[in-house]
Amino acid sequence: MKTDVLIPKEKTQAAPSEKPEKKKETPMEFISSMAAVLVTGLFIITFNIQAFEIPSSSMENTLLIGDHVFVDRITVAPPTHSAPFEHYRKIQHGDIVVFLSPQTPGLYVVKRVIGVPGDRLHLRNGVVYRNDEPLNEPYVIHKVGDYNPYRDNFPAVPAMQASAQVSPEWPVQVGVLKQGEDLVVPPDSYFGMGDNRDESYDSRYWGFIPRENIIGRPLFVYWSFETPADQWQKTEMSERIHFLGHVALHFFDETRWRRMFHLVH
Repeated sequence: MKTDVLIPKEKTQAAPSEKPEKKKETPMEFISSMAAVLVTGLFIITFNIQAFEIPSSSMENTLLIGDHVFVDRITVAPPTHSAPFEHYRKIQHGDIVVFLSPQTPGLYVVKRVIGVPGDRLHLRNGVVYRNDEPLNEPYVIHKVGDYNPYRDNFPAVPAMQASAQVSPEWPVQVGVLKQGEDLVVPPDSYFGMGDNRDESYDSRYWGFIPRENIIGRPLFVYWSFETPADQWQKTEMSERIHFLGHVALHFFDETRWRRMFHLVH
């Protein structure tokens, strides 16, 4: 990190009206200034920002497999009295959030918030209706383009038609919270869906996103690399080392340079 330092020109003859020369910064003052900058940067990286890699295609084309994003952990976090200077706001419709999976401990998931507490939701032929109004969702793609009764007409079609993808407890919760053809989002919960609607394993299958599970919002892509769809499943050390070698060898020709600093929204 560089610091702009003004270098004074050589003194000639000072005019009577010239202001006195400012006192030069001592080495100790310079070190103190740099330490303050480093501590601030470390605080931001440790508490405000976290890096994640996108492993699946469920958020295409908003987020691609191999996108590396910085996630803001503060804006949508629950407010705390220990850091009143931070900026907080409520989670809103359309927010993309990273959260801990309610099903799989330790697994981070990214989805778009479609429903907030109190919303009434249902899908009809793939179109999302929120509080009786169809949503205009220009970010949505239907990559497969087929028809799935459960997926595209949720929650009207019984979960038994969705095969083993549905969480065992979810149909019971749907039955309790369903009003007419709508599912009502309960307090401190959110309904999330992927932008790649035909291939997204989301709230339609496993339920609501608990408020306490939400980590933050992706801000921008800081690096993107062409990555196989199944790479996240390769957990053996030899497989990881092989892929790291591939990245080193093809860093320049397989980096998606056009996505560098791409804002996520």
